[in-house]
Amino acid sequence: MNVDKIMNELEKKNPGEVEYLQAVREVLESIEEVVNENPQIEAAGIIDRLIEPDRILTFKVPWLDDKGQVHVNRGFRVQFNNAIGPYKGGLRFHPSVNLSILKFLGFEQIFKNSLTTLPMGGGKGGSDFDAKGKSDAEIMRFCQSFMLELWNIIGPETDVPAGDIGVGGKEIGFMFGMYKKLTHTHVGVLTGKGLNWGGSLVRPEATGFGCVYFAQEMLKTKGTDFKGKTVAISGFGNVAWGAALKVTELGGKVVTISGPDGYIYDADGISGEKIEYMLELRASNQDIVKPYSYEFPNSKFVQGTRPWEVKCDIALPCATQNELNKEDALNLINNGCMAVAEGANMPCTPEAVELFLEHKILFAPGKASNAGGVATSGLEMSQNSMKLAWGKEEVDRRLHEIMKNIHEACVKHGKDSAGFVNYVKGANVAGFLKVAQAMMDQGII
Repeated sequence: MNVDKIMNELEKKNPGEVEYLQAVREVLESIEEVVNENPQIEAAGIIDRLIEPDRILTFKVPWLDDKGQVHVNRGFRVQFNNAIGPYKGGLRFHPSVNLSILKFLGFEQIFKNSLTTLPMGGGKGGSDFDAKGKSDAEIMRFCQSFMLELWNIIGPETDVPAGDIGVGGKEIGFMFGMYKKLTHTHVGVLTGKGLNWGGSLVRPEATGFGCVYFAQEMLKTKGTDFKGKTVAISGFGNVAWGAALKVTELGGKVVTISGPDGYIYDADGISGEKIEYMLELRASNQDIVKPYSYEFPNSKFVQGTRPWEVKCDIALPCATQNELNKEDALNLINNGCMAVAEGANMPCTPEAVELFLEHKILFAPGKASNAGGVATSGLEMSQNSMKLAWGKEEVDRRLHEIMKNIHEACVKHGKDSAGFVNYVKGANVAGFLKVAQAMMDQGII
């Protein structure tokens, strides 16, 4: 397999799609060795078939605001690969959404879902709709219009979307209501549903919980854990909230959260009512963290930068893609950070990842460490299929077990002769091999 040749051809077909091309290159470089050792993979054209989505739906989403003015947004659904199960991946509503970002997320989702060992393929979707400043009635009308186009290509055994940035329980509810009306069915076609109509306990916290569980497994390989460790977290949404809850429960001290406006440094630790206040910040729909410093005066707000300059033992980037760059990585390394686990999707740039690996920092890529969200979505699908609901302890136990198994798979395929575990390689190889084998078993389709 010639990675550069494949990437040159892919770039010609997808010019300017930086995020997507970055994600594909990272995977191909990790699996190059295993592909070259297994000529049947190349003979079946697995790579060429894997990097091309099965289909992409692009559509307009017209909606009325409260003043009766018409607005039009763009909607997408990328169905990337369903070799091991129905397409599965979130819907993101944010002004930054474009096809490159959704293809990158959908491609990553293939391997992330494979790592969970649950029967889920990879997909992603969303819109450039901005909920900031919108009323609930406006959000409802947008969600209903969005579902009018999406409903006929999704289903519990076809494609099961979930939430993502900008899509929480409220948006899932509005979309599910429209799907139910259009199809005259009440099935588990969306995950992240309300608890009283098919949702799963632990789902809002799951990505953050899973990230911390994975980081805990990495720390165990060095004979340590979260107790007494200082932890820097970025973001302040559900992922950061879940991570802060679990880190605190395991004895660590969270000292940062962040938003587009800057970051909060709280030397006393973000725990208890401070973690709950993160939910209030998110619910305010302002997308800023500065108000935290008013609520808790002992904290400090640092404007216009990211929290990676703060001295910490463990870093959990939980905000968005490419938020932690080479300079940030150097700051963390120089400040003695021993572990980095991605809570967001590809939050570390390739240069940052290279530095972490070069300095033998414990580094977990998002497709492994943030798989807890989709894993719990898969558990919600199972509960829907069986028409039952598990308790919180049962869901959390199953999530913890899945994250431990993902860690073991990464170690199996990423450990070198000197004992160092390259979790990037391990996650990519483990996820790829399962999908590749399924594709070969099913023929050229």
